[in-house]
Amino acid sequence: MNFRVLEQRGLENARSPFRVVEDNGQEVQWVNRFLDQERVRSVAETTLRSYAYDLLNFLRWWVEVSQTTAINEKAESTLLDYIRFQTNRQPQPAAATINRRVGIAERALRLAFPHTQTSFVPGFQYGYWRPLPLGIGRPLPALSRLRVRTPKRVILPLSEEEVEQFWTSFRTSRDLAIVVLCCSTVSARAKYARSTATICCSPNHSCECAARAANPAACH
Repeated sequence: MNFRVLEQRGLENARSPFRVVEDNGQEVQWVNRFLDQERVRSVAETTLRSYAYDLLNFLRWWVEVSQTTAINEKAESTLLDYIRFQTNRQPQPAAATINRRVGIAERALRLAFPHTQTSFVPGFQYGYWRPLPLGIGRPLPALSRLRVRTPKRVILPLSEEEVEQFWTSFRTSRDLAIVVLCCSTVSARAKYARSTATICCSPNHSCECAARAANPAACH
């Protein structure tokens, strides 16, 4: 079975214009039900399109392993296998892409089976206490979503050649003026932060706030 995302205009406002269908045009009901719900939530169309393609990826994998488009209450327990499937792909998707796809698939499955109990997966989930609305009552135990570790971004300074290439890339004085304005704004904010930190942390007072520069009103 082959599947694709079909864009259909002229539908009701409460229905997503992006539909996941088979080659014969038959819709995958549980997928499009989730997309329709997100449409009712006034999610942007670009986001709906992204959701549709993420669910298309999950659907293709699900059909390959189960030989059917129908899902059951045990489908959510296979999300770890879905992560393994994506990790083995060449080229391997980024960790953020895997987490996004798994998160959307989990939400769609939760919509289909809201009362399904999920098992804890060590290393991919953690437990926490979820407060009740308005803070009334005792918090309830909950599990985080299934996720893989996302590598931290390392910011490296530019070399002299890269800085020179950056400044020589401007073709008009207008482009240069915009960059200078942005740099001056950042510099002004930094000076303000340093000045407030100096006022808060005077020699006669102990600095008790961990972020006085960001929140000078919290200083004593």
